Amino acid sequence: MSEGILLDYRKNYQHLYIKDKYALVSNLVTGLQLPSEAIQGEVLFVLYKISLLRHEKKDDDGIDVLSAYCPKLLHLSLKVLMKTESDDVRLNCVALLSVLAQRGMFVNACTNGISSKDPFEADKFMQTTMHVLDGPSLNLLFAEAIKAPLLSSDTQVQIGTLDLIFLYLSWESDARKQSQILIEENIADYVFENLRLSGCKDPVVSSCLQVLDILSVAEQAFRQRLAIGFTSLVPVLRHVAEVPFHPVQLQTLKLIWNGISNCPGIVSTTHIDEIGVILTGMLKKHLDGLIGMLPETFTIACSVLVALMRSASSRGTSRLAVSVQDAPRNALLICLSLYGNHPNQLLHSLYLLNEAYAYSHEADPTNSSYLELRNCILDAYKTNLLPWFLTSINDIEEDIALGVLESLHSVLLQDSEIQSKDFANVLVSSAWFSYSFKCLGLFPTEKMKRRIYLMFSSIVDVLLGNDCGQLIRDAVTNLPTEPVAMLVVLGQKSINNVDMCLCQYAVLLILHISSFYDDRLADDKIVLASLEQYIILNSSKLLYEAAEQVIVEVLVNLYGLYRGLAKMSYQIPYSHEAEKILFHLMAEKEWDIFHMRIHLTSLKWLFQQETICKSLSNQVLKLCRCNSSFRHHLVVHSHINQNIDVHAIAELVASGDNFGAKILVCLLGELVEEGREEHDIISVLNVVATIVDTFPATSDQLCLHGIGGVIQNLYYHPRLSSSSETIIVVCKLIFGLLGTVQSRSLSGDETWHAVTVKLMDYLIHTVATDGWTQECLIVLGILSLILQHSTSQVLVEASKTILLSDPLVSVINNTIYEACSKGPALADGNEGTKTGECLIFVLLLYYYSLRSVHAIFPGTLDWQSLLDNDSGKRLITVIRIHCHDLCRLMHFGPPMVKLITSFCLLELFSRITDQKSRKSDHLKCRERYLPSLMAIFEGLVFCSDIRVAMNCALCLSVILCWGMQDMETRVIRQNNWCKLIVEELVMSLATPCLTSKSFMVHHKPAVHVAVSLLKLHKVPQWMTCVLDDDCISGIIQNLSSDNVTCEMVLLFRELLNRGYLNSEHIAGLNQVFQGCRKCMYNYQDASTEDDISKVAVISHDPGKVCEFLINLMSSQHSRGFEVRNKGLLEEIELFCKSLTEKDGG
Repeated sequence: MSEGILLDYRKNYQHLYIKDKYALVSNLVTGLQLPSEAIQGEVLFVLYKISLLRHEKKDDDGIDVLSAYCPKLLHLSLKVLMKTESDDVRLNCVALLSVLAQRGMFVNACTNGISSKDPFEADKFMQTTMHVLDGPSLNLLFAEAIKAPLLSSDTQVQIGTLDLIFLYLSWESDARKQSQILIEENIADYVFENLRLSGCKDPVVSSCLQVLDILSVAEQAFRQRLAIGFTSLVPVLRHVAEVPFHPVQLQTLKLIWNGISNCPGIVSTTHIDEIGVILTGMLKKHLDGLIGMLPETFTIACSVLVALMRSASSRGTSRLAVSVQDAPRNALLICLSLYGNHPNQLLHSLYLLNEAYAYSHEADPTNSSYLELRNCILDAYKTNLLPWFLTSINDIEEDIALGVLESLHSVLLQDSEIQSKDFANVLVSSAWFSYSFKCLGLFPTEKMKRRIYLMFSSIVDVLLGNDCGQLIRDAVTNLPTEPVAMLVVLGQKSINNVDMCLCQYAVLLILHISSFYDDRLADDKIVLASLEQYIILNSSKLLYEAAEQVIVEVLVNLYGLYRGLAKMSYQIPYSHEAEKILFHLMAEKEWDIFHMRIHLTSLKWLFQQETICKSLSNQVLKLCRCNSSFRHHLVVHSHINQNIDVHAIAELVASGDNFGAKILVCLLGELVEEGREEHDIISVLNVVATIVDTFPATSDQLCLHGIGGVIQNLYYHPRLSSSSETIIVVCKLIFGLLGTVQSRSLSGDETWHAVTVKLMDYLIHTVATDGWTQECLIVLGILSLILQHSTSQVLVEASKTILLSDPLVSVINNTIYEACSKGPALADGNEGTKTGECLIFVLLLYYYSLRSVHAIFPGTLDWQSLLDNDSGKRLITVIRIHCHDLCRLMHFGPPMVKLITSFCLLELFSRITDQKSRKSDHLKCRERYLPSLMAIFEGLVFCSDIRVAMNCALCLSVILCWGMQDMETRVIRQNNWCKLIVEELVMSLATPCLTSKSFMVHHKPAVHVAVSLLKLHKVPQWMTCVLDDDCISGIIQNLSSDNVTCEMVLLFRELLNRGYLNSEHIAGLNQVFQGCRKCMYNYQDASTEDDISKVAVISHDPGKVCEFLINLMSSQHSRGFEVRNKGLLEEIELFCKSLTEKDGG
């Protein structure tokens, strides 16, 4: 058509050349009724162009010509669209309808709003229109007309049709009604199908989602269609999530949220997992700055995640918990980082956090996936939300503050006791009470006040239990908003005033909990004054009415704390009357110091008050009764809020600045004197033993306060002393005390002498009747410790009773004789056998008896009498095992017997050497006796147990140093073992790459033998061959500052004195020793020697007792001869001194 061509020629004001516009439009509209699709398409094109022209420029009088023909034009256009099968016609028709829709003509379609310059034409048009409008309504016609284009294979037609639908519904005043009509005509199904077939291509996807979004206003009708088409939304979500600020990102999320929330069961487990992963990824990318996100999109994303967790399909599977684990934290971090720009978003992230935390509890709480989700959320609360809130409290609005408080409060309300308690501790550790009152000062509204005090009550519930927070909840409406005002309320008289009483209880609980974390709500002086005023004014109610046990315990803790703080820092005046009333209350009312929460400062102050020792004694007895297995945990809080157990009481006792030790000793003494129930006595003994085991220093205080006398009374009590269970517990305690107490703390020798007599009687009787029982071995351990203490001149009479006991000597002799008679079979009697255990403890007792005899019977025993039966004389009868028996036991015995007998022999040789040097006596023994001893020692110098090897090497050195001429002659002429020892030593030390520090330690025994040989009056000639210049040079080359030992320096010092070193050797050694000095000055190695007094020794196991005694023996054995424990620096200085003397000579 020529008009179309002309109109398509774009030139301004083309409409001015059309003389009769109404006639033209009328003819064109009439032309739409022609049967030819080609003509219809051209007509539609011309009308489309005219509509664009009219859209740009109306008629001269501002009248739109097309609007006069609106109803007929719309109906005819829709009928053409419905009937045509040509996509070109459809495209022109959709284009025309879209312009008309934009101009609101669908809204006015049924309105006869004609205003024309040509009334004749208008009348004519109305007459011809009436029969055209007969038929279906415009809405139904529109719905039918767009179905075919929606199914068109032409994407442009599809998109145009979808845009037409969007424009059509956008201009409707009642979009809900029009949407419902389209949905009923299945248009939503067509759109979902288009979306499914779109392949997630953007033009189609965007248009479909715009239409679906506007159709969703017809909620009820749309849900039914959404349930069917929901599956097509998930791949689209995956697509739009990858594109920053995608135009339909929000609409997609809204539709998915609508489906999950309002259509139960439509979302499968697979889709839930997939949606969770997509949204978590979106939040992560937004947090990392990789993609942007509109605030509305963020909000609906949080809502979708919540809907997923609330969905029934998410129950029974943990995959969603894994998928969204990081989403709540990421959402929170996004809001915190953008809070200045979008503050209200924080409420949505808090909503997500709360729902996710609740979801982690509603499902299986033991499942690891839910546990990880829960921990992740808790960590977000602790490390992100809480610190931000505390630092930003001055910059946030009240609704945000309330949202944060509600969110934090929700954690406290969950059933998980451990996590709730942990979170409560985190809260109060951050000065939560102070910050809460600050928040209340910023927002002094009733809503804020209620939220804060309810949180306080929940914290009290979690930390104290027993629904103690109800006392705060009952008083919420009457509580003040400031801490100072709370203290004013506390200092009032509340008799016959229930509301005031409840408020005071609430204040006490708040002060009580905050005190554990040093969260001071007011000056200490003011708090103490208020407490004293409360106690004085309400004394009659506290003393003579039924007071809550928790309130009594709170008063005890608070009063003790603030009195203790006053004593620690500065003296605050206090009321003697209030103190007297409180102590009376403690004596009269039921309370339990070991089950309540109490500050360490308060606990210490209470134990420093002698007036309440009786009350505290009853509390300790209560503790012992409730846990006779001595595993009871005392909940005590220090300034860092650390839960500790009996260690707290042990530390109090050990400090010595309180009556803790006196209370324990007096309690046990009273129970024994009164002959109370055996169960009570055993319980107290077990707790005391635990205290000693937990804090060994407590043994000093217990002994200074006379626990020995209590033990004596117990042993001599006619009923208690016959109880085997009591005796076992007492033995365990005695060993713990004597194993950890310092000798100077032991007094009352008569007391311990009496105890020793009873122990000896028990031992002799039990061995005679039942043999060596476990209890007998522990008694031997106790006797060993008594003998050990006698070396410090305490427990002397008790030790004499042990040493001079003929029955005990007889028992020991029988044991040693039986063991020696076994010969090689003795090797089978290790510590795991009854015979082996017995022999080990007897040898330990003998070792300590050797030390004790030297200390308390100086000069009264001829030590040489123990060397050889045929030499010496006996001046005193004591426990004695001859040297040859010890050697036999060491040679044939198992490893532990070898070790103990080697210590016994070294101690014996030390005593013989002391006696020999003091009296200048000649050694008296048979001619071949010493060579036989040497043979034993030589054979064990290379023992795998370095302690046995060292002791045997030292014993061998002692024999060589006794200076007996025949022995020296034998060594020089006949002893090939000594030569072998030295050769092995030199070969090992001179071999490159073998001289590590551990290797050097292994050769310490052989070094002592070599040094002793060098000290002989006449050094064996073979020493010169073994230790020639090349070998010495090789040894020096292998030395470094890392592997030099004291023994090596000692060896080189003796080689220097004997002239074995040349100038080159000395220069090399000086260089090595200089490096050692530098290392030692720059870095001092910590001592590796165990502090035996710190070792826990409380045990029923004889093996543990044996281990302790051996460690004690190893640390305290004699270090005479050339075995002084010099430091490396001291040995180097001695070498340099010898070098100087040699150069000077």
